[in-house]
Amino acid sequence: MLGLLLAVAVAAAPQPPRTFRVDFFHTGNATEERFALDRLVLEPLPFPGNPARTLDDTNLGKYFFEVRDLQTNRVLYSRGFSSIYGEWETTEEARSASRTFSESLRFPAPERPVQVVLKKRGERNAFREIWTLVVDPADRAVDTARPPSPGPVIELLRSGDPAQKLDLLLLGDGYTAADRAKFERDARRLVGVLFEHEPFRSRRSDFNVWGLCPPSEERGVSRPLTGQHRRSRIGATYDAFGAERYVLTFENRSLRDVASFAPYDVLGILVNGDTYGGGGIFGLYVTVAAGSRWSEYIFVHELGHALGDLADEYFTSETAYLSSKQRPEPWEPNVTADPKAAKWADLVKPGTPLPTPWPRDVFAKRAREYQERRKKIRAANRPEAEMDALFLAEQREETALLGGAHWALAIGAFEGANYEENGYFRPQVDCIMFTRDPVPFCAVCQRALSKAIDLYTR
Repeated sequence: MLGLLLAVAVAAAPQPPRTFRVDFFHTGNATEERFALDRLVLEPLPFPGNPARTLDDTNLGKYFFEVRDLQTNRVLYSRGFSSIYGEWETTEEARSASRTFSESLRFPAPERPVQVVLKKRGERNAFREIWTLVVDPADRAVDTARPPSPGPVIELLRSGDPAQKLDLLLLGDGYTAADRAKFERDARRLVGVLFEHEPFRSRRSDFNVWGLCPPSEERGVSRPLTGQHRRSRIGATYDAFGAERYVLTFENRSLRDVASFAPYDVLGILVNGDTYGGGGIFGLYVTVAAGSRWSEYIFVHELGHALGDLADEYFTSETAYLSSKQRPEPWEPNVTADPKAAKWADLVKPGTPLPTPWPRDVFAKRAREYQERRKKIRAANRPEAEMDALFLAEQREETALLGGAHWALAIGAFEGANYEENGYFRPQVDCIMFTRDPVPFCAVCQRALSKAIDLYTR
């Protein structure tokens, strides 16, 4: 009798909705942007998100979307995110040319028509509506086809039901069929390192980690600046926006089809390459060259972007983004334009000077000298081992300099962050988001990451 009751209870339990996806085109330049629907997709798996946290209250991301019930206008789901387009529009190229990027919005499949509303930050970081469309789940145009299988799902860490956990999916790119075992070793190594860092170590039981490795015909990925081009289902490439170390994929459609075979809240792309490189965009994905000497640092650092919307705190490396004379308050939780009213003011101890002194001039001078040496190595196409040796020398020097600073352990407001030497401030003198030094995420970054994990687990 008990067995029958249990069977009836299981049968009566509501089934989680499947994952619905809106693929769209994002087109424009530095002064205008437009949107167009590409396709509507019903993915094969249930939506992995936490049903108790369907609305995003973190106030993170350059963009934000809502799914509203068409009849009642009630918001059913919302999420903040950033995008490749959002970065590209701040580059020099965007001032003279237009480009189109493929993007996606994923949410629990609705039972009836909904309105999808896309918003973007404007003046004073307020969100304004920039695009909207009505989605009918019963529309015959909704694509229900199952894409070609990318291969078996690898269970790297399983802590429970995807609906109650943060699901991290790692995709391999540039790995041939013969390299599949290498991908799994790379993935397990990087996952192991991730959970050595707080807050991930304390929150390990809140994660599931999965792996997928669609076989590539050729080993490695594209490096256009060196004339190397590859085709794969993931489509990762170095040299994004002309930055040799920046790894992205612009093949969003194919990427999403591959990823639809496993549950995920956060995506990672492991590139089968030894050259230093990676990237991370909030709500999109993290990339890392898994064979690089610095892959473990890169993976953890870039996941800080992709999961917690943490800003880069460094300011001496060259980027593709144009500098602005204005210093608006960033939405990212670990940088501020106002040292006396920082987002982390509650963590600053009385008596800490704001701004907080640190050896900025010495640090900046030496960092730029290392940058020049780095350029020469790349220009001469020297072996990657020379670049690794240079990074190690820089790491030793910076660790000693910053670790010996008077306010090294303090939470304050240290000028130099967000790619700018002046006008932006970071919480602590050193952090994973600032250097490659063997240091943890600072207290502010740890708090922000834990809050992001809560959105998927609590």
